[in-house]
Amino acid sequence: MRSPKDFFKPLALGAPQPPREIPFRPSRMIHFFDPSNPKMAAKVPDIAPKVDVLLGNLEDAVAADKKIDAREGLIKIAKDTDFGACQLWTRVNSLDSPWGLDDFVRLVGEIGDKLDVIMVPKVEGAWDIHYVDRLLAQLEAKAGLKEPLLVHAILETATGVANVEEICAASPRMQGLSLGPADLAASRRMKTTRVGGGHPGYVVRADPDPDNEDAPRAAVQQDLWHYTIARMVDACNANGILPYYGPFGAIKDSIACEDQFRNAFLMGCVGAWSLHPSQIAVAKKVFSPPAEEVLWAKRVIEAMGDGTGAVMIDGKMQDDATYKQCQVMVSLAKMLAEIDDDLKQAYGF
Repeated sequence: MRSPKDFFKPLALGAPQPPREIPFRPSRMIHFFDPSNPKMAAKVPDIAPKVDVLLGNLEDAVAADKKIDAREGLIKIAKDTDFGACQLWTRVNSLDSPWGLDDFVRLVGEIGDKLDVIMVPKVEGAWDIHYVDRLLAQLEAKAGLKEPLLVHAILETATGVANVEEICAASPRMQGLSLGPADLAASRRMKTTRVGGGHPGYVVRADPDPDNEDAPRAAVQQDLWHYTIARMVDACNANGILPYYGPFGAIKDSIACEDQFRNAFLMGCVGAWSLHPSQIAVAKKVFSPPAEEVLWAKRVIEAMGDGTGAVMIDGKMQDDATYKQCQVMVSLAKMLAEIDDDLKQAYGF
C-alpha cells in the first residue's frame, strides 16, 4: 500500500508537484469539436469566447481514418489560438486503442502548456488512472511542464460505476467525472438506443380506478440515470472533484435537453457536454443559478450573521443547514458574475 505521505509526490523525476486541491473554474458547458473537421476548426476562435470549456475530441465520433488528422488538427489549433478565459480540454482515445498512447505522447509534448484537462474514456477502475498518472508525470518531466495536467474520467461501463469511489480517489490529478450514457447503456445491456435523457417506456403508472377499470391512468416518465448521477455526485464530492452530466443526443429537442441538464444541476452537477452550438445557451442557462434563488440566498446569509442559530424569513425557518445551502448558491453566483456582466447585474453583485 502506498504511504499517504507519498501521495502528493511527483511520480517522475522532474515532473511538477501534483495539485493538492482541484480549482473550481466555470465549466457549465464542455463544448465538443472535431479537430479533423476544417469547418469546425475554423469556428474555434469565434466559439471560444462563448463557452467555458472547449474540448478537442479525438475519440468517439471521429472516424478511424481521421484519428491522426484530429490529433494533428488539435495541436495546430492549440498553438494558433488564444483561448482567453476559455479552458482547453481534450478527450483522448481509450487506453486499449491503437491511438491512445500516441495521443498522450504527442499532446503533452507539443501543447501540454495549453491544455487544462485530459478526458479519459471508458475508465474501469483505479488501475486505469494509476497508469495515466504515471505516464503523464513522465511526459510532463520530458516536456518541462511547470503545472500538472488534470485528468477527467468518463463513467461509461458497469465496472466503472461499480468502482466509481476508487476512481475518484485514485490520483491528486483527478478533476472530475462525466456520465457517458450511451456506452454505459450498452455495457449494462439497457434496452435503449437514446444518448442520454429519459425513455417513454420507463414510467411509474397510477393504480387503476376501482370504480372504472377502463379509465385512463396517469403515467410519469422516470429518469434512467438518476441512480448513476447520484452515486457519481457523491463520489466526486467526497473526493473534492467535480461531477458533470455528459451528452444529450436529441439535438433538436431543446426542452428535454434543458430538463435533463436541470435535473443534473439540481442533483449537484456543475456542467454538461454541448454537442451542438444550440446546446451552449441551454447549458449556460441551466448551470447558472436562477437570479431569484441567488437573491433569496443572499437574504438568508445576511439574516443569519455568523451562520448559527435560526431565523424566520417570509414564514420559512432558516438554520445552519440552510445557511450552508445558500453559501453554495452564492459562491457559484459570485464566480460566474466575475465573467458575465449580465449575471453580475442580475445577482446584485
